[in-house]
Amino acid sequence: MPLAWRDAMSLALYGPDGFFVAGTGPADHFRTSVHASPAFASALLRLIVEVDTALGHPYRLDVVDVGAGRGELLRALLSTVGVSGEPAHSGRSGLIPPWSGSPETLTPTAAVRPSLRERVHFTAVEYAPRPDNLPVEIDWTDEIPCEINGVLLATEWLDNVPLDVAVHTEDGWRYVLVDPECGTESIGDLVSPEDLDWLTTWWPHPTSQPHADPDPSTDATSASESGFGAARPAQGSSLTARSRPGCPETPHSNHLRAEIGRPRDDAWADAIRRIDRGLAVAVDYGHLREGRPVDGTLTGYRGGRQVPPVPDGSADVTAHVAMDSVASAGAAIARCAYSLVLQREALRTLGADGGRPPLSLAGSDPAGYVRALAAASAVAELTDPAGLGGHWWLRQPVGIPLGPAVAR
Repeated sequence: MPLAWRDAMSLALYGPDGFFVAGTGPADHFRTSVHASPAFASALLRLIVEVDTALGHPYRLDVVDVGAGRGELLRALLSTVGVSGEPAHSGRSGLIPPWSGSPETLTPTAAVRPSLRERVHFTAVEYAPRPDNLPVEIDWTDEIPCEINGVLLATEWLDNVPLDVAVHTEDGWRYVLVDPECGTESIGDLVSPEDLDWLTTWWPHPTSQPHADPDPSTDATSASESGFGAARPAQGSSLTARSRPGCPETPHSNHLRAEIGRPRDDAWADAIRRIDRGLAVAVDYGHLREGRPVDGTLTGYRGGRQVPPVPDGSADVTAHVAMDSVASAGAAIARCAYSLVLQREALRTLGADGGRPPLSLAGSDPAGYVRALAAASAVAELTDPAGLGGHWWLRQPVGIPLGPAVAR
């Protein structure tokens, strides 16, 4: 029986036997920045330290990972926090220099404060059962907690928030329905007034006149570049798998397709509401209004390969994020500006530039040179504009100013 894509994705990804609930976890099917290099966690920890400073080093600093997989990112953060409560030297990969507040620069007065390790509280948010070997320092829940005082992380979460798909026909936008067992699509009813309003604002038909930004006070930087090339890059092209052999064609396939991002806007806005003070960070592949893909981005991943998006629970089903729409929704709740930059810029701001170590090191410390070269190669993968470096970083402060690692 055909279902709306949003309902089919919900069952396929988060049902009792869903892709993210059952099995060994998403890490066996696709590679993210968390898996690419420990420098990713080190950079995030530097951002966490900056937020901690902005909050006045509270007794408890929350770090919440939404869409935590099997806890890979929080495990990395936990291991990267040194005994002193700042990033350990090994976690910095030798590529992130000291900063104000690090162990190298702490004053005697600051050093007597409880360390970050003593104050940080890690929480993983995921529908899957708690992994057996998860460190006890990490809490596990299926709902975003309230009254967060710290940092909320959402790395490749929004792309898996289920959404509806629409096609523009002769009589307007209509929902696309899908058979969950085989992926065959059909055309359904006209979209609801709420979804039509979203499409009109954020995904206008090419023949429509462009609309003004509904929230011109926000600070979206690097908005002229598209992150469309960064979908699960280690596993193949980011282009929609609908064009791959064996994927059923949609009726009216010569018409404009759109992925209605309103549920993602709502999900991000809800996450922002749960923060008392701090910073929310979404890292995902996406696009902006002036560069929406005419055929959509819906695709699947299984076993390290891109596959047609059949929502039967056997594969990841994902679509790129309308980052400007999500950002506007969050800013409306936080009532302050956001920052939207590409990952390569965000990581370089945080000290991970992927620069080659000086050749002189090879003569004085050959083993150290090899380690530094390997670390630089890993960071280069994170900042490659054709891959992970093309991901977007959306950073939304709540009740704190945009610090130097957040503001451009």
